[in-house]
Amino acid sequence: MGLEKVPYLLYEVYDGIAWIKFNRPERMNAILGNSQERGTVAKVGEYMRAADDDSDVRVIVLTGVGKAFCAGADLRGPREGEDPGDFQLGNHGMNEGSDANRENFYHGLTKLHYDISYIRKPTIAMINGPAVGSGMDMALACDIRIGCENTRFVTYHQVGQIIENGGSFYLPRIAGLGRALEFAYTGHLDADRAYQWGILNHLVSADDLEKFTLELCQKIINVPPIVQWISKRIMRSSLESSFETVKVLTSNASGILATSADASEARQAFIEKRKPIFRGV
Repeated sequence: MGLEKVPYLLYEVYDGIAWIKFNRPERMNAILGNSQERGTVAKVGEYMRAADDDSDVRVIVLTGVGKAFCAGADLRGPREGEDPGDFQLGNHGMNEGSDANRENFYHGLTKLHYDISYIRKPTIAMINGPAVGSGMDMALACDIRIGCENTRFVTYHQVGQIIENGGSFYLPRIAGLGRALEFAYTGHLDADRAYQWGILNHLVSADDLEKFTLELCQKIINVPPIVQWISKRIMRSSLESSFETVKVLTSNASGILATSADASEARQAFIEKRKPIFRGV
């Protein structure tokens, strides 16, 4: 079965890069639905898995069309022309009853956000504007975040909701507990502070944001993919494991990489002073 595309989330592949773009600019790219099968967050995961399986893709970039990255939940609901029937209770991932809210978050939104971190290939959040709630969680789940002067992170405090798993899990690890709690207590973080805290890998001007992202993607594409995939899995695993576990993983990986076709190609291309051709094996 091929990838089912939806108008509120774009998917484009060119020059080794898969671009996944939130596409509701008149609503600041607010998401549709909760954890339903055709909800925005579920489709982000589906698009990323499709890119992960595409041999023509080396890097995945998540961004937004227009002035926002993603404004999180759309409290106003579907706009004119969007079918609200796709996002009602009873669809995939949604349950009714007294415990529905917890179940929908645990089995739906929070799992879907966390699934982004398990994508094998490098993921970049190109944060062109506000990243709010679920939008912030998805950006934090990506490997690399690039921002501009328009970037800002906002929680759901204004509607009385806690930071979800992206913020609660990744923020203390990226920025430190004290900074993460300061953000949890205030609910807002501008681009400069996010960069100072290490939440943004890079902070560039809005005019240069896409150009900078493309240049970084090219640097990534020039490195053997199997090295990146294994490095990513080990480093992400280290967040939830011991040094002893990491030692075992790196030792095992060393043997795999030493005999890989990409490693052999990298060495041969270096000797022959030519551009290597990597196949991910």
